[in-house]
Amino acid sequence: MKKEEIISRITQGGIVPVVRAETPEIAEKIALACVEGGIQTIEVTFTVPHAEKVIAALCEKFNDGSLLVGAGTVLDVATARLALENGAKFIVSPGFDLDVAHLCTHHQIPYLAGALTPTEIYNAMKNGVEIVKIFPGSAFGPSYIKAIKGPYPNGRFMPTGGVSLENVEEWIHNGAVAVGIGSELTAPAKKGDFAGVTALAKQFVVKVQAARGGK
Repeated sequence: MKKEEIISRITQGGIVPVVRAETPEIAEKIALACVEGGIQTIEVTFTVPHAEKVIAALCEKFNDGSLLVGAGTVLDVATARLALENGAKFIVSPGFDLDVAHLCTHHQIPYLAGALTPTEIYNAMKNGVEIVKIFPGSAFGPSYIKAIKGPYPNGRFMPTGGVSLENVEEWIHNGAVAVGIGSELTAPAKKGDFAGVTALAKQFVVKVQAARGGK
């Protein structure tokens, strides 16, 4: 799968669940619950024990390419390399790391690096970050996307942190190409309620589609 195709898949779906869990088994169940709810992109964070095994298992289960699996909370090259070796199609970090950026460029894999200030955003974009993860999104709220697209009109931004059912449409209306969603989507899993995750996933899908005019 080519880099631009991966980016297109991320932006077309518009929702990237941030999967965190105490065990690989629970992480995989969360991912499958999101898929059942109509989501086709998953970010498995490296805060999950043996996250690479979860990534590999999901890639094997969806070897038809119907699910795009990425790795999150990638803080260094070694972790990025481990993720790519196990099938990750994109890399997400809470901040920007130049070495990880170079590795992703070499492998033609999208690097969704975290940034918040205009300077951080500029630094990420000039080093090949096609989708900037605005993190934490809760710091400024949805209006920040509209403001930052003033100086960076061609920038592609994915807020993560602070995205909820109540404001997801506002994030999209203000120019976010996708949203990263953690506990606002996955919280029911803490009680073993994976059907609850699926129900929330369906609601987020409907909200994003509505914000885009039903497309």
